[in-house]
Amino acid sequence: MKPAVVLLSGGLDSATVVAIAKAEGFTPSALTFRYGQRHAVEIEASRRVAAALGVIDHRIADMDLRVFGGSALTSDIAVPKGRDDAQMASGIPVTYVPARNTIMLSFALAFAEVIDAADIFVGVNAVDYSGYPDCRPDYIAAFERMANLATKAAVEGRKLTIHTPLIHLTKAEIIRRGRSLGVDYAITSTCYDPDPQGLACGQCDSCHLRLKGFADAGLSDPAPYSRIV
Repeated sequence: MKPAVVLLSGGLDSATVVAIAKAEGFTPSALTFRYGQRHAVEIEASRRVAAALGVIDHRIADMDLRVFGGSALTSDIAVPKGRDDAQMASGIPVTYVPARNTIMLSFALAFAEVIDAADIFVGVNAVDYSGYPDCRPDYIAAFERMANLATKAAVEGRKLTIHTPLIHLTKAEIIRRGRSLGVDYAITSTCYDPDPQGLACGQCDSCHLRLKGFADAGLSDPAPYSRIV
C-alpha cells in the first residue's frame, strides 16, 4: 500500500476521504489542524475518526490564524444562522478563513515530502458547499502545479498528485459513498458554532448542508444536535 497524506478535520467530508483513500490502496497519514477555530470540537472528532478508521499515523499541527482574524471561525464575527440555499449561494460567507486551504495544503505538502508520499487527499467539494474559492477544481489544479515546481521530491522525479474524490459529488452522494465504506458519521463534527457541550447548532450553513445531504440520501443524521430548524 502506498503512503498518502489525508487532511482530516473531523467532519463528514474528510472522514469519507480517509475511507476512500484506504479503499483505493493507500495507507493514510492524517493531518489535522488546531488553528484557533471556534469549532475546536472537530479536533477531538478527528481523533475519533482516525481511531475508527484504523489510521496509525495521525498528527495535529498547531498554528493560530486568530492573529489575522477575518473570519467568523477565527474572530468574534457572528456565524450566520438560518440561511436558505439562495442566501448561501449569494457570495462568499464570513465563515471563509482567508487562505486556509492554501496554508493547510502547504503543510500537507511538507508532510508528504518527509514520509515519501506522492499523494495528498483533501475533501474539498464544488457542488454542495458554501462558495469558498479554495474549493474549486481550478484552485486545486493550480496548487498541484505549484507543488510540482516547489519541492525537492518533484524535482527529483516524484511528482505529487492531489486527490479530490468528493469535488463533483453532492452531499447525499458523499454520504452514500461513506456509508458503503463503513464510515460512522455519528462520530464526526461539522458544525461551525457548536454549543459548550459540543452539540451541533443545526442552524449554520455547515449544519444546513449536512442535514440536507442526509435528507436527500433518505437517511437520518446520527450526530447529536442541540437544535434543528
